Amino acid sequence: MAGLIVAASPATAADDGAGPSSATTLSVQVSQLSSTAGEVVVTLYPSDPRRSLAPRGKLLSLRAMAILPATRVCFNLPGPDVYAVAVYHDANANEDFDRNRVGMPVEGFGFSNDAPTRFGRPSFDAARFAVKSGENALRVKMRYQR
Repeated sequence: MAGLIVAASPATAADDGAGPSSATTLSVQVSQLSSTAGEVVVTLYPSDPRRSLAPRGKLLSLRAMAILPATRVCFNLPGPDVYAVAVYHDANANEDFDRNRVGMPVEGFGFSNDAPTRFGRPSFDAARFAVKSGENALRVKMRYQR
């Protein structure tokens, strides 16, 4: 499924969302961005651990203009379930998560639950969170490797 660009001011949640209209929504607030350059990409993964954070495993993805102090996007979800979220700050808006020659990220990133990373992506269990019917909110902190 293709996502659409959704941006909102820090004081209000996004009115539109990715996915068909639903009674179950998830508002994701991404904070600690280093700048307003480029876009923030928020990707939602389903409860299947094999699809979590895997190429072509996403359920929905949104790109939003980077806004300080926080960028918000909203997803319309299929229903209550367990999900995981990954975010990155596409500061140069090239639609790619840039890495250096040894594979280390050169752009900001983050995961639901502030799931820890050492080498590579976190486990699904570390990033998973439950969503109930109705409105749900999640906060993700952007991390930058220096």
